[in-house]
Amino acid sequence: MRLERRTHTPLYLAVLAPVVAILAALVLAAGLIAAAGVNPLTAYGEMLRGALGSKLSLTEMLTRATPLIFTGLAAAVAFRARLWNIGGEGQFFVGALATAWIGHTLVAPGWIGVPVLLVAGMVAGALLLAGPAYLRLRFGVDEVVTTLLLNFILILFVGLMIEGPMKDPLAFGWPQSVPVDGNFRLPDLVPRTRLHIGLLFAIGAAGLVWLLLARTVFGAETRAAGLNASAAAFAGISLPRTIMGVALISGALAGLAGSVEVMGVTAGVTTTMSPGFGYAGIVVAMLAALHPAGVVAAAVFIATVFVGADAMSRATGVPSFIADVIVALCLLTMIVALLFTTYRVRR
Repeated sequence: MRLERRTHTPLYLAVLAPVVAILAALVLAAGLIAAAGVNPLTAYGEMLRGALGSKLSLTEMLTRATPLIFTGLAAAVAFRARLWNIGGEGQFFVGALATAWIGHTLVAPGWIGVPVLLVAGMVAGALLLAGPAYLRLRFGVDEVVTTLLLNFILILFVGLMIEGPMKDPLAFGWPQSVPVDGNFRLPDLVPRTRLHIGLLFAIGAAGLVWLLLARTVFGAETRAAGLNASAAAFAGISLPRTIMGVALISGALAGLAGSVEVMGVTAGVTTTMSPGFGYAGIVVAMLAALHPAGVVAAAVFIATVFVGADAMSRATGVPSFIADVIVALCLLTMIVALLFTTYRVRR
């Protein structure tokens, strides 16, 4: 038996791969749920009910999905060019920090301030990823290592800032940054819920990323650099320019996630404001097979797991950490699924 690379991946196989990967992950996680003494079907039913069973739970799920769409797009854009951006978490935090800092001091009407803060978050995230991209291009430094380590550095830096120059004096000692001005908060999408128009921004960003990758010269160069860098360079594509452009876009999307989260949900920055949006974005991108439209669907699924796991834990006693297990299993099973969409087994 041997693996033979496919010359073309059928559409049905590309669509079926993430579905099979998710089902396989749920089956594997069901063994752990059963070991906890709970019927897996009952647990999964409670998970769905907890994420989709009421207006409150549905809006909370979509609120959680919003930053996941941004970080999923950030990972998808970078991975298309084989730029392995594992630093979405750090870019999320630096975008949030820049937004809170400028949003607390800026004096301007909301229609000016909101775009300024969104751009500030994007610029902060883009600059953070530009460093590892430059090190890779100039010295051959592995960006997996640099982007991953920057996550921990940025979280420590956020802790330094919110305990120091950006500490909120009205927080009664709670470690959080000064809040953005109320004029710069994103309006609610559904009244009396936390769901805000950042969800529409995220869906719009997915559409723009699709247009960029599928309908522009830069998108074609990005795909070529990811498929075969040597052939792309031989065809006259500037790999340094393409990789740096991809890095700036990817970092900007992750920074925008932090900016939208501050302006729409938290108002300020804390070290616990992200339950791992940057890391989960990698799973979202992989489940979507790096397709921007698939990123939206995958983000909704991952958000359903995270939000529903809390309700499932209260109803059945299964630890809510099962959500992290399911997400990790989804990544592993999707990698296996991608193997069989890229290669076929030959006798």
